[in-house]
Amino acid sequence: MVNFVDAQKPLLHFVMKLAGVIPHAVEIQPGTVMNFWVPINTVKNPKKRNKATTAPTSNAGVVAVDAKPSKPVVVLVHGFAGEGILTWQFQVGWLKKYAIYVPDLLFFGGSVTDSDDRSPAFQAECLGKGLRKLGVEKCTVVGFSYGGMVAFKMAELFPEMVEALVVSGAILATTEDIITPTVNSLGFSSSSELLLPTSVKGLKALLKVMYGNRKERSELLEGLVVSNKDITIPAFPQRIHLLWGENDQIFKLELAQEMKEKLGSKTTFQGIKKAGHLVHLERPCVYNRFLKQFLASLYGDKPKK
Repeated sequence: MVNFVDAQKPLLHFVMKLAGVIPHAVEIQPGTVMNFWVPINTVKNPKKRNKATTAPTSNAGVVAVDAKPSKPVVVLVHGFAGEGILTWQFQVGWLKKYAIYVPDLLFFGGSVTDSDDRSPAFQAECLGKGLRKLGVEKCTVVGFSYGGMVAFKMAELFPEMVEALVVSGAILATTEDIITPTVNSLGFSSSSELLLPTSVKGLKALLKVMYGNRKERSELLEGLVVSNKDITIPAFPQRIHLLWGENDQIFKLELAQEMKEKLGSKTTFQGIKKAGHLVHLERPCVYNRFLKQFLASLYGDKPKK
C-alpha cells in the first residue's frame, strides 16, 4: 500500500519553506527531543540546520535560536490525524501576520522521548518548555482533537505564556462513558481501532494513513482516558474560542456546547456548517476566516476581507 503521508512530505516541506517556516529540533530534557516548524527569521544559520525529518538524539543536531519572534505567536497543535504540517497545511500560509510555530508532539514527526509518561500533561509540559527555549514568551495556542486536549493542559500549566486558546474537536478530558459510545456508534470497538487503523474500513474512516510508533501512539490514547471522579475544570484566565465542525461525529456539537457553558463567560463558540471532525481540512477557507477574526480580536489587527 502506498503511504500517502510519506509521498506528499517533500511537497509539504517545500510549501512550508515558501510560507516561511523550517524544521527545528529542540532538546526538552535528556532523552526527549521535540521537532518544531518555526519562523525562518528566528533560526541562526538556517541553511546549516538539521535537514533530517527525524529529530536528533544528541545536542549536535539541535539548532540554536537566533532571535525571538517579532510578531504575535500562534502555535498550531495537531491531533492523531497526522503530524504538524500535514494537519495544518492549509493554515500556515494564511496566517502571515503572525509568527507561526507548528510542533510535532511526542511520537509524531520525529519527536521522541525515553519517558514512560503518555499523558496529555506531559506533552503539554514538553511543548511549553520547548517554546520557551525557542524564545516564545506569549502565544495563542490552536489545538485540534488530541492537540486540543494538549492545548487545554498547556493553558493550565503555563498561564503566563498562553494568552488564548482556539480548540476544535476536543474536550477537556475523555472518559469511558464519552468515548465508548462514540467509537461504537462509528462501528469500532475502541479508540485505537478508529485512530490507528489496520483495515481499509479504518483508513477510509480516518481519511489518513497512520504509520510508525503504533505502540507508543496506542499508549497515548490509553493515557487520554480518565475516570469521572478525576475530572476538574480549571478556572482558565485565558479567552477560549471553540471552533467546531457542526457534523463532528467524534466529539459532537452537543458536547462542545456543554463544555462552553462549563468553561464560563470567557469562552465563545462558533460552528462551521457542512464540516465534521476534520473541520480545518474539510472547510479550510471558512475555518481560516473565523480563526483570523478571533486572532484579530486579540491583537487588534483587522484581517483583510
